[in-house]
Amino acid sequence: MVVQQHRRRGGAIAVAATVVGVMAATGCSGAGAAEDGKRRGSAEEVRRAADVLAGAKSSRARTSMEMAAGGTRVTIRGEGGYDFARRMGRLTVVLPPDPAGEARHEPITELFTPGALYMKNRGAGVPADKWVRVDTTTLEDGNLVTGGATDPLAAAELLRGTEQVTYVRETEMSGHKVRHFRGTTDIGRAASAAQPHARASLAAAARGFTKDVVPFDAYLDESGRLLKVRHRFTFANEGRTVAVTSTTVLFDFGTPVDVRLPAAEDIYSGKVRA
Repeated sequence: MVVQQHRRRGGAIAVAATVVGVMAATGCSGAGAAEDGKRRGSAEEVRRAADVLAGAKSSRARTSMEMAAGGTRVTIRGEGGYDFARRMGRLTVVLPPDPAGEARHEPITELFTPGALYMKNRGAGVPADKWVRVDTTTLEDGNLVTGGATDPLAAAELLRGTEQVTYVRETEMSGHKVRHFRGTTDIGRAASAAQPHARASLAAAARGFTKDVVPFDAYLDESGRLLKVRHRFTFANEGRTVAVTSTTVLFDFGTPVDVRLPAAEDIYSGKVRA
C-alpha cells in the first residue's frame, strides 16, 4: 500500500490512501413526555457506547473512510469483525484504484489490537507474505485515520468525549429500531476518560490533530448498542483543508471473531517506503 505524508502541527501522519483527494433536528413542538425522555441523558448514553459494546462481546463490522481535498475524493472500504471483549478486530480493507487508472490494489488485511495495528499486503516495499506492525501510540492521529479504517472500538471510545449532543429522531437500521444522535466530541476529553487500552492512542491524536472537536452522528439501539457512528475529521495539508469522514457500522452481535496475531518471524523489519 502506498501512503502519503500529510504535514501538520507536530509533524506528518500517514494516511492509508493512494490519493487524498443547525443540524436539522425534528421539531419538538407538541412532543410528548416520551420524546422528552429520549432527549434527557442522551449525552451520557452516547458516552457509554464503548462500555455497552464490551458487554456485547463481538460483532461483524463494515467501515468506510472518505477523504476529500480540493476536487479529489476517494473512499476506502473495509469489512470484518471485532471481538470487543478481547479488544481485537480484523478487517479486509479495499483501496480505490490509482487515479492514473492502474490495476486495483490487493486488499489489505488489518488486525487491530490495543496500541498496535498489523497490516498485510501493505505494499510500499513490504513483501506480500509479511506483516507490518505499527505502534499506534506514536501516530499523530492515534490511528483514527492512518490505516484507512478507524478501529471500531476506538470509534466508540472517542464518544467518551461527547460535549454536545442532540437527539434527532428514531429510525430503523437492519431491522432494529435505533435512535439517531448528533453532536461533537473532544479528542482530549475522550483520551482522559478512555479505558487504558485506548488512552495512549487517543492522547496521541489529541496532540496531533489541529482541531480536537470532532462532529459525529451516532445510532444506538434500544439496548444502547452502537450500530453506526460517523466521525468527521479535518486537518490541514500544505495549505489545503483535508476532510475525512469515517463511518463504522456494527451488526450481527455475538458472531465469533477469530483474530490471531502474526508470529514474530512473519513481521517485516525492513524499511517501509513513504
